[in-house]
Amino acid sequence: MTSSLPDHPHAVELSGARLAFGERTLWDHLDLAVHPGEFVAVLGPNGAGKTSLLKVLLGQLPLSSGTATIAGTPVHTGSPHVGYVPQQKTLEVGVPLRGRDLVGLGVDGHLWGTGIRHFKRRKAAVDAAIAQVGAQSYANALVGDLSGGEQQRLRVAQALVGDPQVLLCDEPLLSLDLANQHLVSTLIDQRRKDHDTAVLFVTHEINPILPLVDRVLYLVDGQFRIGTPSEVMTSEVLSELYRTEVEVLEMRGRLVVVGTGDAIDALGSAGGLRPGEGVHHHHPEDNE
Repeated sequence: MTSSLPDHPHAVELSGARLAFGERTLWDHLDLAVHPGEFVAVLGPNGAGKTSLLKVLLGQLPLSSGTATIAGTPVHTGSPHVGYVPQQKTLEVGVPLRGRDLVGLGVDGHLWGTGIRHFKRRKAAVDAAIAQVGAQSYANALVGDLSGGEQQRLRVAQALVGDPQVLLCDEPLLSLDLANQHLVSTLIDQRRKDHDTAVLFVTHEINPILPLVDRVLYLVDGQFRIGTPSEVMTSEVLSELYRTEVEVLEMRGRLVVVGTGDAIDALGSAGGLRPGEGVHHHHPEDNE
């Protein structure tokens, strides 16, 4: 089934959006319209409001001012238009949860009714989502016995099970090796191509998804820039955002960001520098 947004051109729309906690403003006057099938990377240092943006669109966090809509409808929790791919967090061995059970949790977020008809619809939706990500061979295995990449593939299936029009991805590549980063990125990209699904992809590392990205939303200390990667990922733009000298280099198709002081720490993983190259590798924000 192909998702569509009848009579509304935008999958996601933020207008005059402001998010503040007390005197601290994460971002203000944010206008963003994401079209069906568009892939938008959301970048920035810890605490800039990336995860908070996803929480707003999931209906979990109210805006301080402005509006946010999904498919022309004000955001709210449990929207059938939205799929969510979280960070990869390995489940312990022995957890009595099969792969298909994990995927099925994505169905249970929507009220489909009860009885045998509901059971058949639920099973068909779960089977279809598992097939989309190619996880049939281990769908009945205990999740705790699977690798991190296999678990994350199932989390992508969980996000797809409701046939969403928007995919919100919160650091879905974290802790995955390069092969699984590529696999998960490809699955998400294939979904948006096949079903015209819009993607907002929060990440500290743009390089694994750089060929897929249409636009970048870069958040820094209450400021932001929106544009194509070539428009935003420049020395001039990032130096202006960080209020310090920053240099963006392209090396073998990868972006490397070099700064001074705190800018190095904040930009290192987002710009493609690897741990040990004069930067600290940051973990994603848990308290935005």
